[in-house]
Amino acid sequence: QVQLVESGGGLVQAGGSLRLSCAASGRLFSSYAMAWFRQAPGLEREFVAAITWSGRSTDYADSVKGRFTITRDNAKNTVYLQMNSLKPEDTAVYYCAAGPYISRSRSYNYWGQGTQVTVSS
Repeated sequence: QVQLVESGGGLVQAGGSLRLSCAASGRLFSSYAMAWFRQAPGLEREFVAAITWSGRSTDYADSVKGRFTITRDNAKNTVYLQMNSLKPEDTAVYYCAAGPYISRSRSYNYWGQGTQVTVSS
């Protein structure tokens, strides 16, 4: 069992930056692939970024490539999402997820409760 708690969301102006954190409790965090998804009002939850258990491989949605960076610190049981050059369309609730392999689908086994990110124009 893995429990995930996101933090770091907030209100930021367009062009600004935020860093989200996802702290995991439970065993074997370092064996899980981790991902970030987001969900805007009225829309489906969508893939943002993912990272393998080792951190050696990452994947990004086209909409955030070059602006967002996913990293992990297995010693701290934490995964991060550095978000730069934020746009109003990045406004959403951001969720972290854990699963056995990296994927763009919502097939991850464990999910956090989410953290709100609001980007003003």
